[in-house]
Amino acid sequence: MRKRGRAMATVVLAATVALGVAGAPGAMAVAPAPVGKSATAALPAPTGPYAVGTTSVHLVDPGREDPWKVGRPRELMISLWYPTGRPALGDERARYMTPDAGAHFGSAGSVAQMNQGFEPDRTDWSGVRTHARVDAPALPGRARPVVLYSAGLGDPRTWGTGLVEDLASRGYVVVTVDHTWEASEVSLPDGELATSVFPELAKDPNLDVGALLRKMIGTRVDDTRFVLDQLARLKSSRTLPPGVGAALDLGRIGMVGHSGGGSTALQAMHDDPRIAAAVNMDGQLHFPGPDGRTGVYLTDVAEKGLDRPFLLLGTRNDDSGPYRQQPGWDALWHRSTGWHADFTLDGSRHGSYTDAESLLPQLADQGAISADALHGDIGAVRPDRAVLATRTYVASFFDRWLRGHDDHLLDGPSASFPEMVHEP
Repeated sequence: MRKRGRAMATVVLAATVALGVAGAPGAMAVAPAPVGKSATAALPAPTGPYAVGTTSVHLVDPGREDPWKVGRPRELMISLWYPTGRPALGDERARYMTPDAGAHFGSAGSVAQMNQGFEPDRTDWSGVRTHARVDAPALPGRARPVVLYSAGLGDPRTWGTGLVEDLASRGYVVVTVDHTWEASEVSLPDGELATSVFPELAKDPNLDVGALLRKMIGTRVDDTRFVLDQLARLKSSRTLPPGVGAALDLGRIGMVGHSGGGSTALQAMHDDPRIAAAVNMDGQLHFPGPDGRTGVYLTDVAEKGLDRPFLLLGTRNDDSGPYRQQPGWDALWHRSTGWHADFTLDGSRHGSYTDAESLLPQLADQGAISADALHGDIGAVRPDRAVLATRTYVASFFDRWLRGHDDHLLDGPSASFPEMVHEP
């Protein structure tokens, strides 16, 4: 829930900029891709000691009408990522996106294409492979802490796969959640591709962006709590691959999210005591007024504070930075009694905590995104350093609060990570 700039020259930008799905920045001319060829990219390998497995689950909440689609029950797709005994090889590696989702993700006018600014229809997104083995059995022997992941507003659950795989390789079970009809697209098991309602909503000249953001967070918190309920059911069911249910330690639950997902992580922790600790990666905690320009209205969690541990990770976007520069973060900081810390990644932009940091530079080398768009997405920080810092700081936080292993990285500045600026 962050914006690339303050300008709101069009109705679309008035909605999507404030939602963290800003229109593509000015792009340099890029020659069309040769016929029959697409840009490709690879995710960085996980750094933990375990091989990674993954499985996807379709969930339906019959007791809740979908807030974005009247008359339909709320449907979600989730994926579980977990330690397994053997690494994936070749085609065993899960696709980054299904073919239909990947085709839409890269298409002209999609939320993803507007958000990232890449050249439409230039990248083979479904050809990108993860490092996880599909439907692999879980590594036996112990129940493991569970971490929920919520992507940014308009982003699919796959847009944080690099971080998610790394946590799983370190011994966590990570559950990624697609927020249907909000994400750029969600591939449902019956063959339906549920595409985002936001481009259509943004056409409304009377759109109240603050009200839309409140609805978004409320819906996502309800999604999160429903997923937690379903994990308790799945733990004892036989529908998951062998050992995956038994690996879920539902007494040790954390949550991490980016942008609107980071805002959701903190609000969900406030509302649900099952979540013991949360990380907010550049998700703002205040809303604009009805005109989209004036007024500052705090989220509920910012007004009330938190009594459990949380970590704030900011960027060098003009509207981000340390907690003192953000009214929602500042209110949360001073009204919370739980442990909390704040770091800012120097040279970064809003997309630096997502897979944009690792994938988009590879696409730029192939002419599938302009230099201007790339800089607007991820800034000037070295991609390998940004990825390493994100993985290390998020893992350090959850190791400390879900496992009781404190490496003291979060106590202050670190000579090993000079780009991570500590905010006392």
